[in-house]
Amino acid sequence: MRQVDGEPVRLKGEADEPGWEVDPDDDWGVAVVATVGRQLKLRREAVGMRAAEFGKAVGYGEDMVYKIEGGKRIPRPDYLDTADEVLGAGGLLSAMKEDVAKVRYPKKVRDLAKMEGQAVELQLYDPLNVHGLLQTPEYARALLLMRRPAYTEDEVERFVAARLARKIVFEREPAPELSFVQEEWVLRRPLGGKMVLRQQLEHLLEIGQLRNVEIQVMPTNREEHAGVAGGIEVLKFAEGSAVGRSPGLANGRPVAEPRQLRILELRYGIIRAQALTPRESMAFIEQLLGET
Repeated sequence: MRQVDGEPVRLKGEADEPGWEVDPDDDWGVAVVATVGRQLKLRREAVGMRAAEFGKAVGYGEDMVYKIEGGKRIPRPDYLDTADEVLGAGGLLSAMKEDVAKVRYPKKVRDLAKMEGQAVELQLYDPLNVHGLLQTPEYARALLLMRRPAYTEDEVERFVAARLARKIVFEREPAPELSFVQEEWVLRRPLGGKMVLRQQLEHLLEIGQLRNVEIQVMPTNREEHAGVAGGIEVLKFAEGSAVGRSPGLANGRPVAEPRQLRILELRYGIIRAQALTPRESMAFIEQLLGET
């Protein structure tokens, strides 16, 4: 316990901040957290503070201080800000927040977010769920809680945070062109409950108003469908290159070879032609919202 205004305050431990463990298979992440931990320890020792004393100053238990300094735990942004102030680091520790924030997300998500952050055009079809870039936090959490074998609570929160971090693609300047095709049945299934679905439909209507975003709905009653081979992702870049992925091509591995990309673009183009137009789709989602 520490004292704040005469009142005892319990110091934070691992149970208070789940989901901040380092992925041992993420070499870059391990290196970043180890480097940050080493800098924290050197700064602490340079001012002559013991780990327990420093822990009380930043509101954490001594064990957590040692784990962060030893590269076993990812420090939260507020930890780095407080440590910077307590140790008089002049902003050097706070400046590490950007790299540390990236480490918290799984490597494959970081790689995907990096590509999405560089693409000038994204063509996305998800036949099973609302696409990750369009998901609300509640919808994303509901999906993750349904996975079997079950994720731990720590994993769920980590994956939700990672999924939401990708949404920065909507805030980029210049804005990329984003095209989504969603299945009607996906927009009808109340995963997580009716309130979660309502919030998700409202979010789709909001995002669909952006000038660089087109959302189309594939009606369930279509007798022809070019997406029977699975989802499609095609990301195009400013210099003319592209990368795509689909379970029905190359076993789902990313492809960049022109012939394979042409197949994905052909399929996606037909899917868009078979779906409702963006204007029709917005009206359809409004109708679903009224029925939910």
